[in-house]
Amino acid sequence: MLEQIRSQIEDEITALMHELSVDLPARIKVALEHGDLRENSEFKAAKERQGFVEARLNHLTVRMAELSKIDVTDMAYDKVGFGSIVTIHDIDMAEDFTFTITAGDFIDLDAGQVSLASPIGRGLLGAAEGEEVTIQLPAGDRQYKIVELSTLPQQMEAEDS
Repeated sequence: MLEQIRSQIEDEITALMHELSVDLPARIKVALEHGDLRENSEFKAAKERQGFVEARLNHLTVRMAELSKIDVTDMAYDKVGFGSIVTIHDIDMAEDFTFTITAGDFIDLDAGQVSLASPIGRGLLGAAEGEEVTIQLPAGDRQYKIVELSTLPQQMEAEDS
């Protein structure tokens, strides 16, 4: 899980660095050739994108530093936390959902990822297999039962054996 996140961040950093050092300078150069910068929308768009890319790179650099500080040995072995794969049963809907608890930047519901910062992620944090939790969602309170749980320490232990 950690390696997958590191790889995703590294790939995004590589793409953004290329955009910042190759693509955007070329766009800015073309825009400058059009003359008057006060009414040059191409120039303004390229500069805005440049600012966004620089901010995103700073954010990703901080995220990489945070990932390097994660110590799996300090994580709970049997409680929902970062990297946990959780199957929950929605008591009202009588449906099961399986997803991985991820960091805030890695939300992809189609791929079965739920952020720790989301209401569901926060509501499940620290819960154990078999436990029922009530989570406040924008649509109202929902009750879930944790049917199956595989924590990051358990996953890493399974990989090692």
